[in-house]
Amino acid sequence: MALDKKYDAIVVGGGHNGLVAASYLARAGKKVVLLEAESELGGATTSVRPFPEFDARLSRYSYLVSLLPDQIVSDLGINFKTLERSIASYTPYSNKTAGSEGGLLISQNWDERTSQNFKDLTGSDAEGAAWQEFYAEIAELARRIAPSMLQPLKNAKTLNEEIGLPQTWKYLMERPLGEVIRERFNNDLVRGVALTDGLIGTFVSADDLQANRCFLYHLIGNGTGQWRVPQGGMGALVTELKRVAVAAGVEILLNSRVTEIDSDAGGVSVKTIQGDKFAACDLLFAGAPQTLAKIRGDSKPQSLEGSQMKINMLLSRLPRLKSGMDPHLAFAGTFHVNESYSQLESAYQSARSGIIPDDLPLELYCHTLTDPTILSPELVESGYQTLTLFGLHTPAALFDKSPDQIKAEVKSAAIESLNQYLLDPIESVLAVCQDGSLAIEAKSPLDLESDIGLPRGNIFHRDLDFPFIDNSGASLIWGSETSDQHIHLAGAGARRGGGVSGIAGHNAAMAVLAND
Repeated sequence: MALDKKYDAIVVGGGHNGLVAASYLARAGKKVVLLEAESELGGATTSVRPFPEFDARLSRYSYLVSLLPDQIVSDLGINFKTLERSIASYTPYSNKTAGSEGGLLISQNWDERTSQNFKDLTGSDAEGAAWQEFYAEIAELARRIAPSMLQPLKNAKTLNEEIGLPQTWKYLMERPLGEVIRERFNNDLVRGVALTDGLIGTFVSADDLQANRCFLYHLIGNGTGQWRVPQGGMGALVTELKRVAVAAGVEILLNSRVTEIDSDAGGVSVKTIQGDKFAACDLLFAGAPQTLAKIRGDSKPQSLEGSQMKINMLLSRLPRLKSGMDPHLAFAGTFHVNESYSQLESAYQSARSGIIPDDLPLELYCHTLTDPTILSPELVESGYQTLTLFGLHTPAALFDKSPDQIKAEVKSAAIESLNQYLLDPIESVLAVCQDGSLAIEAKSPLDLESDIGLPRGNIFHRDLDFPFIDNSGASLIWGSETSDQHIHLAGAGARRGGGVSGIAGHNAAMAVLAND
């Protein structure tokens, strides 16, 4: 049967990476069609009203921006703004010996208040000095390595020599992160705050090199590593990427789930669930590698499963803390709960054994303290706030036997963990919906798979790789290549693809253009 729709390139998946890839190709003169399975664009980078009677547009799945390079914003003419948070993190703690409550407040830029907080916690200036030294070294590595993310892959030796920081390279790329953190810091809580960036979405022990890779990606974003707030929410990024793609000439087709992908020496052809057929020289797949394998009838790549519980909330006001810290400061950055080093390792071992951790580690973030525009003026005037909770060490396997029951239990465990540090229980400040229910929704790793196609809830699609190659990766040039010369990975599962960055979309487009 003749194929009736021919293009230079087909992009499958309308998330941020798919839109970036399509835009680069169209701006280079390619005839591009983008096929999105759902009724709207965005994938994980969407904003929704989870509580319909409240005009609050929450970034439901992904919520902060770190890795999006300024170069992509400039290249594509993206009119999108991210906002810096004045506070990096706050970690409450209980001093059971003294019967008191405290907290470690770390400003985005080191200041006297942060220095004093470290001293109050540890009793000396040494730990604060160690913190500054450690993160200064990483900041310099981030500045030097970030440009390589948008270049052809280099081998480890070449990239190491170009960066010129051999000691930093050694402890980030070659030694287990847990070992390095134990060596650099003495305080259990400080060690845990440092470790968290190695565990977001990654179910491993501190001494697994997967933690190093996760840590690296969280801290090299755009050369600064700052996790910034997307003004207007993630949906604002999707709206702007759609504008850029359409202006470049990309044809966007929604409700077009791809069910077949075939290829030969001349190119690729695809078929959608409606029976529509498309042909092109190249296909850029902006979904998970596992999904691509399933469509093509190949064996699925094995990978770690997702390990996070997402809970979105709308609050009538912020809760007061037992420590006495102003909640407008405490929740302005990342709010850590039960994330000392020993608590994180204990939680991992419990979850690995199939047990919900007693002191569930959590991270929380309040978008509206930095950017209230996602709320209606009426809600802002009334003092409403959003709160996003990210539970660590809750792997997909934990939910398999009884998904709804375990989700309810983990949700309760998360609330219990948070309430340990609150003067006002979180239930007392949640907005109340018209039917009397509280404005809170929970998403398990299994929900993330069914809702947005994340394999076993893995936010990175698969195991993260370091952003360089060794001899076994010699066939990779841009990190998008597959076994088929006409098919490229353009999503988070590509090499250097993790996070809301657009890097995978850019690199897949560059690989296609380089083959012309």
